[in-house]
Amino acid sequence: MDFKFKRFINRYWVLLLLIGIKLILQYILVNPVYELHRDEFLYLNQTDHLAFGYISVPPFTAFISKIIYFLGGSMFWIRFFPALFGALTIAFTWLIAESVGGNLFSKILASCALVFSNLVRINILYQPNSFDILTWTIIFYLLVKFLQSEKTKWLWFLSVVIAIGFYNKYNLLFLLAGLVIGLLLTYQRKIFTNPNFWKALIISLILLSPNIIWQIVNHFPVFQHMKVLKHNQLDNNSSTGFLISQVLFFFGSLPLTAGAIVAFFFFKPFRAYRFIGICFVAVIALFAYMKAKDYYAIGIYPVVIAFGSVYIDSILSKKWRLIALPLLIAFNLGIFLITLKVVYPIYAPAEIRQNSKAFEKLGLLRWEDGKNHNLPQDFADMLGWHEMADKSLAAYNMIPSNERENTLVICFNYGQAGALNYFNRTKMPEAYSYNTDYIYWLPRLKKIQNILLVGKNPGQRITGQFKECKLMGVVENSYARESGTEIYLLTGANEAFTDLFYQNVDSKKKKLDIF
Repeated sequence: MDFKFKRFINRYWVLLLLIGIKLILQYILVNPVYELHRDEFLYLNQTDHLAFGYISVPPFTAFISKIIYFLGGSMFWIRFFPALFGALTIAFTWLIAESVGGNLFSKILASCALVFSNLVRINILYQPNSFDILTWTIIFYLLVKFLQSEKTKWLWFLSVVIAIGFYNKYNLLFLLAGLVIGLLLTYQRKIFTNPNFWKALIISLILLSPNIIWQIVNHFPVFQHMKVLKHNQLDNNSSTGFLISQVLFFFGSLPLTAGAIVAFFFFKPFRAYRFIGICFVAVIALFAYMKAKDYYAIGIYPVVIAFGSVYIDSILSKKWRLIALPLLIAFNLGIFLITLKVVYPIYAPAEIRQNSKAFEKLGLLRWEDGKNHNLPQDFADMLGWHEMADKSLAAYNMIPSNERENTLVICFNYGQAGALNYFNRTKMPEAYSYNTDYIYWLPRLKKIQNILLVGKNPGQRITGQFKECKLMGVVENSYARESGTEIYLLTGANEAFTDLFYQNVDSKKKKLDIF
């Protein structure tokens, strides 16, 4: 056992070193002034309502949230898992390069291209994106191993990974579409004549059946979610903007990506893997046509970078290899360092405002509404939550203890509800919202006497049904996306309010008017 361990260390010590650097970067490139992102609060909250499906995302992230809370639920562990998924992405990229004949030169080149890239920013946030990228990379690795050996075990592994990938993010469907196109257009289409391929597909469907059944029972909310996403966010994007972002995401490793595209179509040793090149083109074209968010396609790049590294290594002489490796790594590292303070949440909000032109040039101040704002949207979404939670808790503590069981905490959006439930966990009852999953978690109280409302002034139609409506606090952090969010305490609801409240809830559920 000791011999095997030493052999592993001797073989992969460079990879382990790069993974260590990757994990350190994920923690030191975040200014402590930034809190969690609004989406992170939702995913953490899902662990209290485990199910085979959610309105917002598939259920895998909720499972990871359960582990995070088991480990204590601290910021360290919340940051750890996306960092881990990013590190594993680098490991599988290394293995892909190794599987197709890459030597230490090409493996280091591919790994550095990911360690020092915008993948770092993706891996900062606890969202399904990090595991999605990892899943895409593992799928390519397993396909390469199967095509090289034709051993059925790789198909079984593939079926499980695909199922888990769908449980994480339905975005995986676009990869599968690209793969089908790529396989059909090359001689690797023979995989479709392999009975074990179809058995593996059936295994995936069986594993996915709980989530499929959940979608059917709930009238496929995923389609409504996609419709609203397109209307509220994607319609503000452009195909041209998407394509430009693809160049910028891995600009430091552009020679590797370009080399891979050339190699897939003209390099004879890669003929067996030409389907990957076609898949790359198909996936990018599909996302560009849909005006998708720029990061949706990031999962396709690790495998491309791995092949590009091997190709560049293969066309260089020993002498030029010694020159090219430092130059290519230095170029990639240089781009990473130049963009460090504008791409990553290192600057405090006030410093960003002082250097706003640098952010604006890169389009980082443009939000999903298509307009420029004071901070990058992700950064603004990581501010003001603790202040909101503290002021909400102070307002809740003003309610007499004998009235608290008849009190609801209602927020205007899922970020507000999730933040209260994270920071005030065990200190006050769970907060809910009409948004996404929260509307399905609302408890049915026999009588609603008080409401702690987080959002904005509810208006006379609501306040008129209570004896008193008092403003208890306002989020004052001017840099936060939630700046100006108000906290109201409504007390002494009339007899008719409870029925009217739940009628409104049921109406929104029926219309799926919850996004």
